[in-house]
Amino acid sequence: MNKKILDILEFDKVKQLFEPYLQTEQGEMELATLTPTDKRESIETAFMELEDMEQILLEEPRFAVSTIQDVRPVAKRLEMEASLNIDELLALKAVLRVTHELKDFYDNLENVRLERLNRLFDNLVDLPRLQGGLQAINEGGFVESFASEKLAKIRRRIQENEHQVREILQDLLKSKADMLADAVIASRNGRNVLPVKNTYRNRIAGVVHDISASGNTVYIEPRAVVNLNEEIANHRADERYEIIQILEELSDTLRPHAAEIANNAWIIGHLDLIKAKYRFMRDCKAVVPEVSSNRSVQLLQLRHPLIENAVANDLHFTEDLTEIVITGPNTGGKTIMLKTLGLAQIMAQSGLPILADPGSRVGIFSQVFADIGDEQSIEQSLSTFSSHMTNIVSILHQVDTASLILLDELGAGTDPQEGAGLAIAILEDLRLRGIKTMATTHYPELKAYGIETAGVQNASMEFDTASLRPTYRFMQGVPGRSNAFEIARRLGLSETIIQDAMKMTNTDNDVNQIIEKLEAQTLESRKRLDTIQEVEQENLKFNRALRKLYNELTRERETELNKAREEAKEIVDMALSESDRILQGLHAKSQLKPHEIIEAKAQLKKLAPETVDLSKNMVLKKAKKARAPKVGDEILVISYGQRGTLVKQLKDGRWEAQVGLIKMTLEEKEFNLIKAEKEAAQPKKHQVNVVKRSNTSGPRARLDLRGKRYEEAMQELDGFIDQALLNNMAQVDIIHGIGTGVIREGVTKYLRRNKHVKSFEYAPQNAGGSGATIVTFKG
Repeated sequence: MNKKILDILEFDKVKQLFEPYLQTEQGEMELATLTPTDKRESIETAFMELEDMEQILLEEPRFAVSTIQDVRPVAKRLEMEASLNIDELLALKAVLRVTHELKDFYDNLENVRLERLNRLFDNLVDLPRLQGGLQAINEGGFVESFASEKLAKIRRRIQENEHQVREILQDLLKSKADMLADAVIASRNGRNVLPVKNTYRNRIAGVVHDISASGNTVYIEPRAVVNLNEEIANHRADERYEIIQILEELSDTLRPHAAEIANNAWIIGHLDLIKAKYRFMRDCKAVVPEVSSNRSVQLLQLRHPLIENAVANDLHFTEDLTEIVITGPNTGGKTIMLKTLGLAQIMAQSGLPILADPGSRVGIFSQVFADIGDEQSIEQSLSTFSSHMTNIVSILHQVDTASLILLDELGAGTDPQEGAGLAIAILEDLRLRGIKTMATTHYPELKAYGIETAGVQNASMEFDTASLRPTYRFMQGVPGRSNAFEIARRLGLSETIIQDAMKMTNTDNDVNQIIEKLEAQTLESRKRLDTIQEVEQENLKFNRALRKLYNELTRERETELNKAREEAKEIVDMALSESDRILQGLHAKSQLKPHEIIEAKAQLKKLAPETVDLSKNMVLKKAKKARAPKVGDEILVISYGQRGTLVKQLKDGRWEAQVGLIKMTLEEKEFNLIKAEKEAAQPKKHQVNVVKRSNTSGPRARLDLRGKRYEEAMQELDGFIDQALLNNMAQVDIIHGIGTGVIREGVTKYLRRNKHVKSFEYAPQNAGGSGATIVTFKG
């Protein structure tokens, strides 16, 4: 895009509107270099990124991009084998920290599907090792002692020497108090000194560093601490040298990753700019326009971004329309309308939101040309007309069918008749070449051209004759008319003079009457549109009220469901109480026959309510969610029988786990939560086991519990033992496997509690060993 149009339309001032929303120098630089493009893919990518950012901020309103500096010069210095100073290392440290924050945010982002920004987040390179190494420099620029063992040792020596110096000086303060001007330790030339009265200066041996203005006080460094202070000074020099070595080592560590860090900084700045666009769009009620495929333009309630409280106008530059000619007097807003259209196109082609309503559409133009304003050149001795013509000639040589042209006061500055002829000829040339053009003019001849010529449409700016002020409302399809006679009449000019003037100008009253009717119809249409918009607002309010009522009903329904759950809980408690009574009756009998056990369990089974569909039960959903695996949970890998810890959930639903020294990627079915198994292994209060009738044709002597969940396994075991007792079996086998030992332990506990079990033991080694248990019943 040519720079001249950017200057004419004040695009730099428009970009300044986005600066307050930026946090990073990288974002500021990208905004400063932002220019329009005619590449559709780039424009659509920018708009998709903006829509992605809107989704992120709607889901996570607190999402922020922290401040970073421009690190391109720093990365360049690294590539040139230079060592970095502390400020440069802190700049890189900030980039690494923000990179880690953004990666962590993206990894934990849920309920948002990104179309374009996912690529940016994925391209961020997290370098935790480098970030950890830079922790040796704190945010204040101080190199921490743990940066190297040698530095820590030097600083310990400095502290020890300083402590000795303080002790010696404290002793002197006490013993020589009468010789001192003040009982404090002073500092001169970086040395600790004592303020000695001048009369006693020879009584304290040492080095004189200063004398007071009055000459009464001499600042002496006692000889006892001179050597210690010299050692401290030497250690300070060693400390500075060691810090230089540490900075060089850190620079060498960062050097291979200079390009990655620089790319991270660019991505951070780009995200910052996208966020700034969104915040501007939200605050200024701007929109992301659609992009047409045929250079048609439809701008709804379009506003100029640099004008406060700008009047909003609709503009329809359809595919079959080649030119729009705005006629009418000055000060009506014709030039502002030209600039508003040009800015909307340039902003959109720069990937910026435009100040318009939803449903707006922009075209894609390879160039936007404009001849706007008074460009009279004194240096070249050109008149206003000559300057305009020079510019227009240049434009006509450069334009093609992919261009948009904005012409202000076409043909002005010369004889009206000749100027009108030139204006029509230029517009006709552009029309025949199929170049979209918007032009403003004073000449009435162009009204007829706009009416009679296909692909050309008249337009004007509304003028309020009552207040004698322009309204700055754009009226498309209505040619402008002169209001000079009406204004003169309202200002008190004699009617006779006005009538004479009208006769002398030979005004075509029929044309003016047609224009007046068109204006009236436009005003009536606008009033109807305002009424429709008011109705839409009322509908929106009504919709919000209905939604609020719906939410209240939903809450009331949930309250009633909670009451029902409480009642159900009471019923369950009663059933449990009755089950306790039945079980106590069973325990009261010393000898209980198997068929009595079965009958008692049948009574317990009758206590259970009818089956209900709990698939939509919110309580169960919450419980299920609570049992879902989370980062940090301990697991048991089924295929290896090894314990591990969940580290991170991947985007495809799989989990990354740390198993010993190995990291593994697992699906949920490939591991068990140890926490869940422990909870399952705890016996529940009032637990009632219901006999499960076997569907097999004959009694079974072996039960296989491998691969079963704990609760399922215990229920099957209970039913199996009942069947074995009813069939008078003397011995059965229970295969439970080794695994985690949870089911094996449950089997052992159950058999130990059962009064009908005579004995049980693990199977021989060749028959399953500790993975199976042989049970013998009492005779």
